[in-house]
Amino acid sequence: MNTAAPSPFPEVRHVAATAPLQWLRGGLGDLLAAPLPSLFYGAAFAIMGWALHFVFGHAYEYTSSLAAGFLLMGPFLCIGLYEISRRIELGRTIALRATLVAWRPNLGAISFFTLLLTGITLVWARASLVIFALFFSDGLPTVSKLLERVVSLEHWDFVVTYFGVGAGFATLVYAIGVVSMPLMLDRGTDTVVAAITSVRACTENPGALALWAFLIVVLVGAGFATLYVGLVVTAPLVGHASWHAYRAVLGAGGVDPAHAADAAIAAPGAVTPPAP
Repeated sequence: MNTAAPSPFPEVRHVAATAPLQWLRGGLGDLLAAPLPSLFYGAAFAIMGWALHFVFGHAYEYTSSLAAGFLLMGPFLCIGLYEISRRIELGRTIALRATLVAWRPNLGAISFFTLLLTGITLVWARASLVIFALFFSDGLPTVSKLLERVVSLEHWDFVVTYFGVGAGFATLVYAIGVVSMPLMLDRGTDTVVAAITSVRACTENPGALALWAFLIVVLVGAGFATLYVGLVVTAPLVGHASWHAYRAVLGAGGVDPAHAADAAIAAPGAVTPPAP
C-alpha cells in the first residue's frame, strides 16, 4: 500500500482584511508582557540607525541605500522578538540570552535566507548609486539642493525611478520574507519552503498583507522620523505583531523537534501574556 509523503508546505489560512489590527494588538500585548527584552531589541534598532546616520551623514546617497538595506534585513533582526513572542505563547520563561541565539536550531536555513537578503540589499545599494549617477551626471547635489528639487518636482523622473525601483525591491523582500523567519524559527523548515510559503501567504491574503505592509512602513517610518528614537518602541511592536501575523496565516501545527521541549508545562516564573 503506497502512502503519499506529507507535504513540506504548511496550509495557508485565509484571514480578514482587517486582521493586521488584531496582530498589532497581540504585538502590543507581547511588548507589555516582556518589556525589557523587547525594548532591548528596539534600542538595538535605534543604535543601528544612529550609527548609520553618524558614519554616512556626509554621503546621503549611501545613507539612503543603507537605510533601505536596514529595512530589508529586518526579518533577520527580528528573530529575537519572534522568540520572545513564541515563549510567551507557550508560557515559557523569557530569557534575553536565549532569544539572542534563537537561530541556532535552524542555523543552516536561517543563514541561507540571511545571505539571500544580504545579496538583495547589495544589489539595491548598487542600483541606487546607478540611479543617482544617471540623473545627476554633473555631480551629486547637496542634501538641501536635492530636497529642493524633489519638492519642486524639478526631478520628478528621478523621484519616480528611485522610489519605483526601491518599491520593487521592498515588495520582493516582503513577499518572500513576511512569514519566512517565524516559520523557520518555529518549525525548522528550509529556506525554499519558507520563501514559497511566504509568497503563497501574500497571494492568498492580498488585502490583509497589503495593509500589514502599509502599517509596517508607517510604524518604521515614524521611528525614522523621530531620529530613530521611536524605533525603540515601534521596532519591537512590529516584530511581535509579525509573529501574530505568522500564527494567524499559518496556524500552530508542526512545531520543530528542536523546540519540542517548549511545548511542555510552563516553567515556574513564566511570563504570561495579558488577556486580549
